[in-house]
Amino acid sequence: MQASEFDRQPVAPERLEPARRFAGSYAGEHVAGTEFVIGAMFVAWGVGTADILQGLLLGNLLAVLTWAWVCAPIAVDTRLTLYAYLEKIAGPGTVRLYSVVNGVLFCVLAGAMITVSASAVRVLFGLPPQVHWYPTDPGFILVALVVGAVVVAIAVRGFTRVAQFAEICAPWMILMFLLGALVLLPTLLAATPGTENLGTLEALRQVADSHIWRDTGSELGFWHVAAFAWICNLAMHGGLSDMTILRFARSYRYGYFSALGMFIGHYLAWICAGVMGASAALILDTSITALDAGEVAWQALGLGGILAVMIAGWTTSNPTIYRAGLAFQSLNPHWRRSRVTAVVGIVTTVIACFPFVFTRLMDFVGIMGLTLSPVGAIIVAEHWLFPRLGWTRYWSHFQGQFTNWPAVTTWLASLLAAWLLHSAGLHLYFLLLPTWLIATLLYCILAWRAGAARTYSQAEAAETAESQRKAREREALATLPRDALGGRATTTGRIAGLIALVALLACLLPGLAVLTGRLSLDSFQTWLIWPTLVYFVSATCWAGAHRQRTAGAP
Repeated sequence: MQASEFDRQPVAPERLEPARRFAGSYAGEHVAGTEFVIGAMFVAWGVGTADILQGLLLGNLLAVLTWAWVCAPIAVDTRLTLYAYLEKIAGPGTVRLYSVVNGVLFCVLAGAMITVSASAVRVLFGLPPQVHWYPTDPGFILVALVVGAVVVAIAVRGFTRVAQFAEICAPWMILMFLLGALVLLPTLLAATPGTENLGTLEALRQVADSHIWRDTGSELGFWHVAAFAWICNLAMHGGLSDMTILRFARSYRYGYFSALGMFIGHYLAWICAGVMGASAALILDTSITALDAGEVAWQALGLGGILAVMIAGWTTSNPTIYRAGLAFQSLNPHWRRSRVTAVVGIVTTVIACFPFVFTRLMDFVGIMGLTLSPVGAIIVAEHWLFPRLGWTRYWSHFQGQFTNWPAVTTWLASLLAAWLLHSAGLHLYFLLLPTWLIATLLYCILAWRAGAARTYSQAEAAETAESQRKAREREALATLPRDALGGRATTTGRIAGLIALVALLACLLPGLAVLTGRLSLDSFQTWLIWPTLVYFVSATCWAGAHRQRTAGAP
């Protein structure tokens, strides 16, 4: 992608991205190092196997539908970043407040991802696990700073480079989570009385009930698991932050690619991480809460596991820093996005030196999503409800307001209501629906009283201009090559892609041999790094050949 990221204008038709960019981006971003942490926390919750498997199924489905039915349609319709569109709705004053809050939250989240990557690197230097909110070894601080520098260097280059990086890494990372669980299942099997092999679902269920998701009578259950899976990325889908990414999509249907992130990255990865975490705790004879992601991956995959955690943290922190950079860049249109992203990355890297992620991550993502979701409700109300009610979209803009006070009041009042509901005993994970409904109703009432139902002379001209822009976009899209996940590759690209596929098989087959008892875990871990290196070289060559083939095309 060129230097311009269309920070304040609709994305031009010729700059829309093909479907595979979003498939790779979602699969890469949501197969993250933090999945090790979340998978381990589900084990620590003491929730039964059935509640985990069924709750994650429902919650991740709701998340996909929120992306596909709410976020993606608005992003594709407007072609604007969240911040540019919010400015049209709520004015520069509101955007500045929102951008600061949003940017800070994304900095903390990206810092958590870098912390996870650093937890893998610290294993190589013999540093102790960092499971407190503060660092306990100065060596870890140095590691976090170096890892953060690599992440920031990628994020500064913009959406396309971020997506390309994830596109290369995603297939291998998904395989690593699966392999990590498969090769450690025999360890759990050996510790489970009455089971001799893993050839039946009943045997797998007995192992899971005995050592992984043990039902301890916890107050947490199916609905808590489902609710968490839904709100884990609430800031991105319900809070509409992924408008920033999906504005480059040729169709709103690309929102369904979030299923790759939710059902591979979250459902599969969380389950596999739970298996790995429980096995590592058993091997080391310690509590699962005393292990960080690096230690868990090391026990499962050896050096390949260290690389997996590092890359998984990178592919998630990259787009998160990119989002944070856009948030702060929206404070001043004259600031360059790349420079702002670099500054944001430095702050994020400093945050990464404090590994709170291993103690409060699940609460943090819940609070983050809840904090931003009322703004999503305001945007959805103005974008979809107002035209159906016969009211004027962007009425505050047409009044010349610097700050849309009904929007600000709604945001703060909704958060106050959420706090009161939580104080009354409603769990954090269940606050989304009442908070969203309160924000929608309150904003409609306050906006109606402030003039949203009036007719404005500027509105008709604005709607006409927007309709003309969409017509030009439709005409341009009709002349572009048919979008596809693949396409006809060059000879070099086909050879490199074939080698990458063979390398993945060379990772998988020895793992299956460990599962069936034909190969030792130590031998597998020693072998794994070699096909891994072959995969990354060949996959990078494949991506490079594809970029050369599509040079000059969107």
